[in-house]
Amino acid sequence: MNDLNVVGSINNAGNWLVKNQDLLIQYAVNIVAAIFILIIGLLVARILSSAVSRVMRMRGIDLTVSDFLSALVRYAIIAFTLIAVLGRIGVQTTSVIAVIGAAGLAVGLALQGSLSNFAAGVLLVIFRPFRAGEYVDLGGVAGTVTQVQIFSTTLRTPDDKIIVVPNGKIIAGNIINTSREPNRRTDIIVGVAYDANIAQVKKILGDIVAADTRIQQEKGVVVRLNEMAASSLNFVVRYWTSNGDSQEVNWDLLEKFKEALDEHQIGIPFPQMDVHLYRNAEAAAKEAEPTPTV
Repeated sequence: MNDLNVVGSINNAGNWLVKNQDLLIQYAVNIVAAIFILIIGLLVARILSSAVSRVMRMRGIDLTVSDFLSALVRYAIIAFTLIAVLGRIGVQTTSVIAVIGAAGLAVGLALQGSLSNFAAGVLLVIFRPFRAGEYVDLGGVAGTVTQVQIFSTTLRTPDDKIIVVPNGKIIAGNIINTSREPNRRTDIIVGVAYDANIAQVKKILGDIVAADTRIQQEKGVVVRLNEMAASSLNFVVRYWTSNGDSQEVNWDLLEKFKEALDEHQIGIPFPQMDVHLYRNAEAAAKEAEPTPTV
């Protein structure tokens, strides 16, 4: 009896397959086509994104811009590929797009901060206040830009620390780019004692600056008395150098200024505290009284 049931089930299944073979073939073809579209779409996304990045680099476009746009092209192609795959297997794409739109609205409300970072990333790519390889100060966080991503910017500090800054905070704050211009002006304040000769101090400082070949003399050098402070005469030394030499020149000049001022016995003020002891009149009178003799 069981054998008859099994044979009957097999016959029914065979009949169903015969009756619906066209439908099964159609579904199989659609699934194979969907897989083929998915594979081709992923390959095209990778190839086109790489091509966009390569072409932009060949034309000298900034690395941050090329990386950002190539990633945007890749994700856009993948999104269209997924919609095409769903349409191929029979899913109504119009309803899918409507669902995606509603979900996108809900996700957008929940991820307002991330979307603001994304919008800020687009603005950074468009206006390019800084590029990869430039040294910037982003609201107190300073370092060399290594990468501008969709949601954040990565900096490398001089002591090899990696800092990831959300793009929204960058756009909302001040951006100080110290690498964009090839030259940089530096001001050094040198304080000397009040009894120093002004003309002598100016000559000493000016001779040291004039002897440094890294300083751009043609842009002008200023050595002037800048302030009569509480305990010192403050001179300003203003000069121009290339961006790469700025820090080294600053250190060298400070050392030479100190050595030259010491050599000419010109004092450099430093914080001091005078302590005065006062005694009242009664205590002073008692100390002044002669001691009785026995």
